[in-house]
Amino acid sequence: MTTNTLSGEVIEDLKQMASAHFWPHARLAGDMSEDTGVKLASAASGVWVDDAEGRRWFDTLSSMWLVNIGHGREEVAQAVFEQMKDISYSPGGTVSPATVKLSAKVASLAPDKDSRVYFVSGGSEAVETAIKMAKNYHKNNGEPTRWKVISRRGSYHGATHACMSLGGGGISAPVNFGPMVPGNIHIDNPNAYRGPRTDLECADELERTIQHEGPSTVAAFIGEPISAAAGIHVPDPGYWPRVREICDKYGVIMICDEVITGFGRTGKMFATEHWDVQPDIFTVAKALTSGYLPIGAAVASKKVSEAFMGDEESAFRHLITFGGNPASCAAGLANLEIMEGEGMVENSARMGEYLYEQLQTLYEHRIVGDVRGGMGLLAAVEIVQDRDTKEKFPKEADISKKFNDAWNRNGLLGRAGDVISLAPPLCITKDEVDWLVKSVDDAITEVESQL
Repeated sequence: MTTNTLSGEVIEDLKQMASAHFWPHARLAGDMSEDTGVKLASAASGVWVDDAEGRRWFDTLSSMWLVNIGHGREEVAQAVFEQMKDISYSPGGTVSPATVKLSAKVASLAPDKDSRVYFVSGGSEAVETAIKMAKNYHKNNGEPTRWKVISRRGSYHGATHACMSLGGGGISAPVNFGPMVPGNIHIDNPNAYRGPRTDLECADELERTIQHEGPSTVAAFIGEPISAAAGIHVPDPGYWPRVREICDKYGVIMICDEVITGFGRTGKMFATEHWDVQPDIFTVAKALTSGYLPIGAAVASKKVSEAFMGDEESAFRHLITFGGNPASCAAGLANLEIMEGEGMVENSARMGEYLYEQLQTLYEHRIVGDVRGGMGLLAAVEIVQDRDTKEKFPKEADISKKFNDAWNRNGLLGRAGDVISLAPPLCITKDEVDWLVKSVDDAITEVESQL
């Protein structure tokens, strides 16, 4: 990997500019401090990221659950360059060959090979599109009263207002942004560690909720195959087949949010393959280009897409400016070629199993309450004050701040607090898994000593 170390003067200039004008996502505006601020990243390769000062960091979360093929693949950059030399944006009424090819490629990988792919710019737009598509589907089929959407508490489906309303919007959303979008009904997420319901009881809650709301008012159910935001709990093998059965029984569109789990993260191309279920619509984004360029899509089964064919009144009147951007689609094609050609989905399954095995050693720490994973490179370590009662540390313990400091001292990039999420790039090697687990172990040791 070629490092891109910057001089002290250049670094200081950049930090001053950022402090004055840059607003980082989900952080204090302009925070470039050493303790809590963002870092200047200047180069990256595989699972490693170099900052502007030359220090190397391990990317524990594939940046934001998306750099599946790893950093620094010049093949993707070359594909984008070649595409932009031809055409970089398709005017209205046109489509680029790259966009057509990527739609066909994604459909060939989808559970329903007759799927149609509606491209957007990212995950939030993909979910918004799927929700609108589900409601419009019912309208086209003569059931315009179906407008409610059932989702699961603690889930995360995006940052737009409608997406925040799914799963309850997170802890701060109602406080910071006011009332959520009406028509969103919330049920329990599978959580075998804390309950209070079993996973199959959570599935049955969906049926009771549909009955309570009235089936003729419910448009869709949406859930991540494995919810990262809710703590990475791999559901009981019977959960998703039961949800599919309930949705079919009441004519509810089943939407699976594969924005994080799609494209190899769980050791299959799509997570629903683990349970042999077919969603009516599923959403993708992030790893479709491995983050090299923004993209997203709502992938509709033949059943859904056929409702939008026929006369003009049946058209899906929805438009996203950068949906199907030729350069992004070229990146997606190159990304999937690398992923398949180098067996990264299979490597995710092998290395995910090895990572889960190695993480079991963390139970030596009294503050480790649960280690979850075993389905691809998607794992979690839950931190507790009392392992027997599963009691969490109080707010004043400032667990997140302690782990943030320990992460910095151990060369780790990612998120850690009550739940430590681990989702490294799919190109990871066994030696790199060992390095990661050792560093996480050292970080937990540091935090444990402070508690």
